[in-house]
Amino acid sequence: MGITTFAGRRVLAIGDGLSDIAREALSGAQIEVAGPERLQGRWTFGDIPDLVLIDADCATTEVLIGAIDTLSRAPGSPAAILAGAKLPAGLVRALLRLPRSDVLEAPFAPVDLALSAAALMTPEPAAAAAAANSRCWTIMGAVGGAGATTIAIEMACALAQRQRRDKRVALVDLNIADGAAAAYLGATSNMLLSRASAAPERIDAALLDVFSAPAAGNFDLLASARDPHAFENTSAEAVIRLLEVACQVYDFVVVDAPRHRQPWSLDVLSGSDEIVIVSELTVPALLAARSLATEIEAEVSGGAPPRMVLNRLAKRVLGPSPSINEAEKALGRKTEGAVTSDWEAAAASVNLGGPISQHRPKSRIVKDISDIVDAMLKNPSRDDANSRAA
Repeated sequence: MGITTFAGRRVLAIGDGLSDIAREALSGAQIEVAGPERLQGRWTFGDIPDLVLIDADCATTEVLIGAIDTLSRAPGSPAAILAGAKLPAGLVRALLRLPRSDVLEAPFAPVDLALSAAALMTPEPAAAAAAANSRCWTIMGAVGGAGATTIAIEMACALAQRQRRDKRVALVDLNIADGAAAAYLGATSNMLLSRASAAPERIDAALLDVFSAPAAGNFDLLASARDPHAFENTSAEAVIRLLEVACQVYDFVVVDAPRHRQPWSLDVLSGSDEIVIVSELTVPALLAARSLATEIEAEVSGGAPPRMVLNRLAKRVLGPSPSINEAEKALGRKTEGAVTSDWEAAAASVNLGGPISQHRPKSRIVKDISDIVDAMLKNPSRDDANSRAA
């Protein structure tokens, strides 16, 4: 293995017995030697190595099994290699529960260790293939309370219903300070982007699995717990890396994006295959939607043209709300579609936890969003499947 293969990689060797062969086999790597206690306790993103080498003879089997169990709960569990002349079956079983692991029985040569380490730390070709076929749709509200989160949830659910069993859909709530998607769906908020910002390069498919939570509707949710300091503590690199990896793992990534500009907003928009702006049928909301669309077109060169979706459409009996034709005149463009107001269905679904399509499948909201999704799938804004968020 050449020096470039492991240059800059962080390797933690548990037990002095592996330190010399690790330095010979993993040229250029930063190698730390420690005892089993190094695997105990709370891990932070900056502490997590790329590879852990465990000397099976450096401690008792019980101690090492406990250390490996703790390692398995670390965010973005690193690759691990267990090596030794005596390998108890219980210890091997504990190691193989890790997402990426291998076993080397002593005696072995440095080249054996190098080959094992390279295989564990090299991304699988399937990830690149998935990225080439994934699509990223970003949903934004023109004003606060326009219903963008509800639209994003129902779009994710509609996309999941249209995919084959082996296809995957994710909803990423980038309202990281006070997003509502998890509460609407009755799901957990596992995403720790502010912590991941300490080492964004550590975000990979394994960490994404830690961040995600299954949501009703057959898709995964990536959402953060409420944190008023999240925007200031989260780096643009972490956000972009998260979406990059998500597009490697999922076939569709639906992003619920904040309407207020963040340092990473333009990067997310420029990498999106579809941009949907959600507006109510009020004059202030329509004017805000028109301004937002104009800003995006001016600042996101070569990006997908924004699509307009009107939310909470109601029959005009005596009220002064604009018609769709009047709304399109105010917007200065055609709309992608309109979603009928159904307050009872929306309220019941958020109170019960889950998409409207689960609790009120016959609601006009479900039908209208389904029609919009079908239209977007039939006529995509981008045919270039290699253009991705990130």
